[in-house]
Amino acid sequence: MTDISNMYFYYININYIIQVDEVNKMIIGICGKSGSGKSTLSNLIKEEYKNVCTLEIDKVGHNALLDEDVKKELVNSFGLSVIEDNKVNRKKIGEIVFNSRHQMDRLTEITWNHMEKEIDNFIENNKDKIIILDWLLLPKTKFFDLCDVKILLDIPYEVRLQRAMKRDNITKEAFDLRDNSSIEFDPLSFDYVYKDNKEINIKRLVKRK
Repeated sequence: MTDISNMYFYYININYIIQVDEVNKMIIGICGKSGSGKSTLSNLIKEEYKNVCTLEIDKVGHNALLDEDVKKELVNSFGLSVIEDNKVNRKKIGEIVFNSRHQMDRLTEITWNHMEKEIDNFIENNKDKIIILDWLLLPKTKFFDLCDVKILLDIPYEVRLQRAMKRDNITKEAFDLRDNSSIEFDPLSFDYVYKDNKEINIKRLVKRK
């Protein structure tokens, strides 16, 4: 485990710190709250190294909402208002779960079996590649322990707010609902903790010597 006590100063003074094993392959877990730059870091790793595949687990969750059994359980738990044109209204679901930790846990409980199978299949089908798992909730799952490298993007609130408002076209109030429902991370559980939002420094995380 990397000593993260002085990580801010450590990572900006060397060419790269993320040790990517292209021979034996590996799983890289990237965590951080909304707007922290998880996709940016994933894309930079894919640009720098060959044979890399990324799974954005948020999208796996979105796919789970298409399952008919999942839809039925959502209606039973949250009511018919979450269905519109025979599809799950993600905005409506968000309004419910971002206001209640209990409701968020219920949503996870409903969708998790479907998601877990899809993640398992992705890992099984990409054993010969470097796998990136990108997800806020990764530390709460078995997949966190499968990661050979664990990275936390601990980016300041104001930076994340501006990114998310621009990217998702949402209000500050909507972002705060989302942010307040996020889990808190234990930095000591990660190999690398990154607090800088400048892309030039992000590139140094993955740039080869």
